[in-house]
Amino acid sequence: MIYKVENSEYKELISVWESSVKATHHFLKMEDFSFYKELIPGFFDNVTLHCVKNEKSQIVGFVGTSDDNLEMLFVTANEIGKGIGKKLLLFAIEKLNVTKVDVNKDNIEAVGFYNHCGFTITSVSDLDGFGKPYPILHMELPSQQD
Repeated sequence: MIYKVENSEYKELISVWESSVKATHHFLKMEDFSFYKELIPGFFDNVTLHCVKNEKSQIVGFVGTSDDNLEMLFVTANEIGKGIGKKLLLFAIEKLNVTKVDVNKDNIEAVGFYNHCGFTITSVSDLDGFGKPYPILHMELPSQQD
């Protein structure tokens, strides 16, 4: 089941983010990891957040969206590969009308995941949104119009 995230759960989201990034963003310098970790809580109020919880009611994955953009999708390290990310992505596409996502080019698993789910690369930025040297792939779902 997918739940709307409450403000009181933001601290738990940070734990999921940290676990996920450590497992998937091997290219990230430690000082940049710390830089982003400080910024992440500020993003939560600017996106619509939904999550998946385990049988102990702990958040194991979450998605943040804004308009038709998937702004964040993170799954705790020990749950990666179990379908939680796909469940969250499909929810975002089907219920929240998401059609776009930006992905770190060096996050090979994520790029493959979004490709597998139908997203294609439309453009590339050499720097991320903070001017750091982490290339970003801008991906979109093909138009559903004929």
